[in-house]
This record gives sequence, C-alpha cells and structure tokens, in this order.
Amino acid sequence: MAYFRVAGASEYLAITGFRIKDIKLVKKAWILPGQVCSRFDISPVNYTFEVQAMSSEKLPFILPAVFTIGPRTDSIEALMKYAKLISRHDKLSNHVKELVQGVIEGETRVLAASMTMEGIFKGTKEFKHSVFENVQLELNQFGLLIYNANVKQLVDVRGSEYFSFLGQKTQQEAANQAKVDVAEARMKGEVGAKLREGETKQNAAKVDAETKIYTKQRDGEAKKQEVKVTTEVKIYENKREAEVAEANTELAKKKASWEREAKLAQVEATKAVAIRDAELQMEVERRNAMRQTEKLKAEHLSKAIVEYETKMQEANADVYRRQKAAETLLYEQERIAEGRRAAAEAEFFARQKDADAQLYSKQKEAEGLLVLAQAQSTYLESLLHALGGNYNSLRDYLMINGRMYQEIAKINADGVKGLQPKISIWTNGGEGRGEGGAMKEVAGVYQMLPPLLKTVQDQTGMMPPAWMGSLPLETSTN
Repeated sequence: MAYFRVAGASEYLAITGFRIKDIKLVKKAWILPGQVCSRFDISPVNYTFEVQAMSSEKLPFILPAVFTIGPRTDSIEALMKYAKLISRHDKLSNHVKELVQGVIEGETRVLAASMTMEGIFKGTKEFKHSVFENVQLELNQFGLLIYNANVKQLVDVRGSEYFSFLGQKTQQEAANQAKVDVAEARMKGEVGAKLREGETKQNAAKVDAETKIYTKQRDGEAKKQEVKVTTEVKIYENKREAEVAEANTELAKKKASWEREAKLAQVEATKAVAIRDAELQMEVERRNAMRQTEKLKAEHLSKAIVEYETKMQEANADVYRRQKAAETLLYEQERIAEGRRAAAEAEFFARQKDADAQLYSKQKEAEGLLVLAQAQSTYLESLLHALGGNYNSLRDYLMINGRMYQEIAKINADGVKGLQPKISIWTNGGEGRGEGGAMKEVAGVYQMLPPLLKTVQDQTGMMPPAWMGSLPLETSTN
C-alpha cells in the first residue's frame, strides 16, 4: 500500500527498492510497495577532539580542536555518499564520530611531524589552514564538508612543560623589551627636544642667509648652527656618560668595600680561632709547667723554674709581635694591590671614553663636510640652470664674483713694479742715401745698428764687441 512522506527543513528522504536503480534523494515522495524510505538530517554537528601529536623535534603536545562538520548540500553526489555512510548509523553514532576523529588525528599528526614546535606555535593560523585543507580532502570521499574549524591553544602533555617555559620566556622578553622601549622613548624625547631646537635655529639661519648677497656667508651661518647643535648634543651625551660612569664607579667602590670588609671579617675570625687555640694550648702548657714546677720545687729546683717561666713569656711575646707585624704587612699589601687595580680600571675607562668621543667627533665632522659639499653642488646647479646651461657664463660669473680678475691685475702690477724699463724708438733715417741702388738694404741695416746697440747698452749695460766699432757719445732718437 502506497503512502506519502515529507522531509523536514533540514532533512532528506533516501528511497531505495522498486524502480530505483541505486538510491533516490528527495524532499517529498509517494512511497510505493517494494520501496524503503529512510529519513536523514543534514544539519552540521560539532566534534570536539584533543589530538595528541609530536613535532619534528620529537616534542609531544595536545591540540584541542572543535570541528563543525556536515554533509555537502550543493551536490547530489555528495549527499548520496553521506546517505550511504549513515544508512545503518545516525550522524551522532560512534561510527561516524570515530571516522571523523580518525581522519582529523591522522592528518594533524602527519602535518605536525613535518613542522618544528616553534613553527607550530608561531604559525598557528597557517597550521590550522593546512589541517583544514588536508582533512577536507579526506572527507570529500564521504560527502562531508567542514563548515568551521577552531584550533585552540596548544597544550603540554602530562610531564612536559615546553609551552609553560616558552610562555615564561615570552613574558620575560616582553618585560625586558618594555624596559628597553621606555629607555629608548626617554632618550628619543631628550634628543628630539635638542634636535627640534637645532632645526629651529637652522631654519632661522637659512631664512636669514637667503636674504644676503653672498652664498659663502649663508653657508657659513648654516654650518655654524649645525656645529652648535652638534656641540650641544655632544655635551649632553658626555654629561650623561659621565653620570653613568660616576654611578658605576660608586657601585664598584661600594662592592670593593663590602668585599674587603667580608674578607677582613673572615681573616679576623680565622685568626681569632687560631689565637684562641694558641691560648688554650698555652693554658695547657702552663698548667703542665705548674705541675712540673711544684714537683721541681719539691726537689729544690725553684730557681730553674723561674728562669724557664721568664724565657717562655719572652718567647710568647716575641711570637705575638711577629704575628701582628706579619698581619699588618699582609693588610698593607692587599690595600696597595686594590688601589693599583682601581687606578688601572679608572685609567682604562677614561681612555675608552676619550676614544669614543674622538670617533664621534670625526663622524660628525665628516657629516658636516658632506652637507657643505651637497649645498655647494645644489648652488652651482641652480646657477647653471639660471644661466641656461651656459658653462662659460657660469665660469665668468664665478670668476667675477670671486674677484679673480682684480687679483690677476694686482699680481701683474706687483710683478712689474720697480723694474723702471727704458723704452727707445728709432727709425732708419727717412729717404736715405743710395735710393734705388743695390746697397740700399745694406745701408738700412747699418743705419739701424747704432740705435739698436745703444738700446741694448741702456737696457742691459752690455757694450758691443770691439770688432763692431764703438758707439758715438750721443745718439739721436726720435
């Protein structure tokens, strides 16, 4: 007899039997004779596990996880796989739970074995994503889908304290980093105030320098301000270093004093025990001597006993004096050695700080030269751009601006100053004799020789040789 079945909002009907080849999934249907209908729920279910795994360093840990898993509803083929899976079991049965747990634990252990504990702990998000992908790949064959996966914080197994120690290490590192950050923030605040003050002075100097005619004055002002700021920062750093050095020195002195007092107390205790032992020994010997004295007195040897006691007292006094002298000498030598060591440490510290200061000064001087060179390069580039890229015009402007022509003229004037040169001008005598003759050229040369030789004589003081004749007393010049 046929009957009508309807599935709920989150349910499906799985029908098998008459006229159905494999399985039929519907929301509502007439169930004919010879057919079997079963109803299954497709809502997801939460599975909570505590997976025990081991990292690549053989460190065990527990991974608490909560997976929300249900059938895939966007594919009829996946629903058919899920329907076959729970055909004899419901979704809350141990069979389904053990199946899901086995897949999750297997994939988690395989993935954890390929990673270090540090990588798992720091990359929890990536580790969760990898587990999610690998588990989903295995659950596809059962038509299941992971709707959500929540991997909780890793936990140590019983007897292991790896995460506990790691947490303590992280807390200590965070505390130390916080102290460093506070110190750096304090340093940045103090240095930043000085830098702001230096920048303010630099900007004021820059505005003032731009109103002046000569670039050299502007660069000088900027450099002066930069050196001033550098000097102030250096002075502040030196003061801070001096304060730290003074505190360290004071602490070292106190430690040395405490250590010296402890050693002195120990030596005094040792010596006190030795002295007490000697006193007891002396008391024993004294009593023995007294017993012997009584015996000897009875035998009429009192005089020898008195001499013996006197010599014993003198010997004990001498031993005591020598012992005290040795202790005093030892204490003085220890004080001298401690003083020398403290002086050597102070000298080494002073030399180290001096070397650090010189290195810092050289670095700042090099930075100043670099800034000056960059400013000059920018200035020349601006002039060349203003002159249309004409290098000759730029060269002439720099030579005029640097007063080079005035310096050249001054040097030339100083070079000829005091020479008192004599200048003579002569001619060959106009339309001379022998015009047109063959000897005209020769006559011109001879007419030119006397004034030439006279000029040489006046300029250098040299007389012509005798074979050339003598000069007249007076030579007319025009």
